[in-house]
Amino acid sequence: MIRLENVTRVYRLGEAEVRALAGVSLTIPQGSFTALMGPSGSGKSTLLHILGLLDSPTGGRYLLQGRDVGELSDSERTLLRRHTIGFVFQFFHLLPRLTALGNVELPMLFAGFPRSERRERAEAALAAVGLAHRASHRPDQLSGGERQRVALARAVVMRPKLLLADEPTGNLDRASAREIMELISGLNREGLTVVLVTHDPAIAAYAGRALRMADGQVVGEERP
Repeated sequence: MIRLENVTRVYRLGEAEVRALAGVSLTIPQGSFTALMGPSGSGKSTLLHILGLLDSPTGGRYLLQGRDVGELSDSERTLLRRHTIGFVFQFFHLLPRLTALGNVELPMLFAGFPRSERRERAEAALAAVGLAHRASHRPDQLSGGERQRVALARAVVMRPKLLLADEPTGNLDRASAREIMELISGLNREGLTVVLVTHDPAIAAYAGRALRMADGQVVGEERP
């Protein structure tokens, strides 16, 4: 699914350079579940953003499903991201004026799906995360765990091949975190490739392997 070859990412802050990634090489097989762990500033979120085509490497190569991402045009990258990758973030990023159903429909709206198909697929995605009965509720009428389940339904409604999750349980209580991780694990068992950033060993334990990062590099690998 993913191959990185000596990927670097350097940011400029005035005259200073910040090396967020300092030569990362790794492979992530299709259908695997990988956790990225490390202290704040270790580069794990930067790496996730590059994997998700939200950022570009300063150097090195990134191959996604065999395609060299660096050779793609902006429009090709947008289409690849839209149809191949789903995202789940710590802070949900739901639109407050839309219902749960409306939020889940958004990716399909941008992709030009007809209204009937949007509704059918969004309802099925909400049912899959146990929220069919909350479809007409807005985010402020949902608990934190329910909001994250809506965000997860939105992430997978386009049927992506890769799910990227950045601290998806960071704002949840332990019971809600367990529910979210059971859902993500279920999606992985169905064949979805998952890469998840977390600082919590209990969350990383759901993954098949955990990569430890420090100073912009992968410094270790564990099998939880």
